[in-house]
Amino acid sequence: MALARVASPGPAGRHGSLAWPLLLGYTALVVYASLFPFEGWRDQGVAPWAFLSAPWPRYWTRFDVIANLLGYVPLGLLVTVAVARSGWPRAAAVAGTVAPALLALGLEAAQTYLPQRVPSQLDALLNASGALLGAVMAHILLRQGVLGSWGAFRARWQQPGGHWAWLVLLVWPLAVLYPTPVPFGTGQFWPRLEAALLRMFEGSALQGWLPPAQVSAPPRPLGEALLVALSLALPVLLGYASVRTLGQRVAFALLFGLVAWGSGGLSAALSFGPDKAWAWLTPQAQLGLVAAAGVALLALPLPSRVAALLAVLCGGWVLGQLNRVPDPAYLGEWLQSWEQGRFSRFHGLGQWLGWLWPWAALAAAARLALRPSGGAYNRRP
Repeated sequence: MALARVASPGPAGRHGSLAWPLLLGYTALVVYASLFPFEGWRDQGVAPWAFLSAPWPRYWTRFDVIANLLGYVPLGLLVTVAVARSGWPRAAAVAGTVAPALLALGLEAAQTYLPQRVPSQLDALLNASGALLGAVMAHILLRQGVLGSWGAFRARWQQPGGHWAWLVLLVWPLAVLYPTPVPFGTGQFWPRLEAALLRMFEGSALQGWLPPAQVSAPPRPLGEALLVALSLALPVLLGYASVRTLGQRVAFALLFGLVAWGSGGLSAALSFGPDKAWAWLTPQAQLGLVAAAGVALLALPLPSRVAALLAVLCGGWVLGQLNRVPDPAYLGEWLQSWEQGRFSRFHGLGQWLGWLWPWAALAAAARLALRPSGGAYNRRP
């Protein structure tokens, strides 16, 4: 195969490929989405492979077809790249097709024991087709040298100790998909935690020890714009603290702006429908975007340690303010498509990512800010 032309990486390259951790993380996501809600397991008197000979599904939706096809494209791509980077380029494309297909068959078989899920040979076929597409894409990219050495790329771009920051930033687009009262406002967990604690200890001796529920006013337009701006400034500053040069910061800011714009539109489209993809662009959100762009521009020349410290301060302030924002009246209706509709399988994962992401970002920024003095880390980019 043409992949044989790709030079086998040395020992360092074999252990430093980002493809493996990304593959493990994405595989966990696929398993979660396929077996959610993980309850009600029982033998229904049907063989786990019976779906292979069952009639083709009579009803299907365009969303299901697209999701099952595209959901396995990254899996095929990552398996192919990971195997090629591990020194087996000849087997990479085959592994990128066969391994995800076997995983799809196994998950469909496991769904036989979940009353809320219906296994389908059409889903497995679409999954395998998506994996094949991803493997072909990886084959072409590897052959053309587009996917260069990860170690060389890190040496050119990443600050020492910046790998955790990069991992956190890679998760950000998923963390902001779950609906929130303020666009991009991840980390708002207190209203739901407070309500859960009150329900849990209602009527018990501990009820009197709980603080009374606080009723906060919604933020004013300027306050909401500021929250949007600083919610975006946190990942921007974290990115600035983790790359080496001014040009790399500019490239990161431009790429992040596109990702943020697309993530906001995708979140609204998933919740309200494609025709409402830009409903989140209220005047407050637009002002926040402009302010975030201004912060990104002004922070370009800052030393890396200063950028990391500002990320810590920014993230701490945003978390404190966001957890005082009450849930708007329409939020319950907004969440129906996630909690009860077609995205119910992603509901728990999306919520937890949204809650935990800013804390992970704060930890990554603090780690960079507390790096030992010396070297190029304290200099301006």
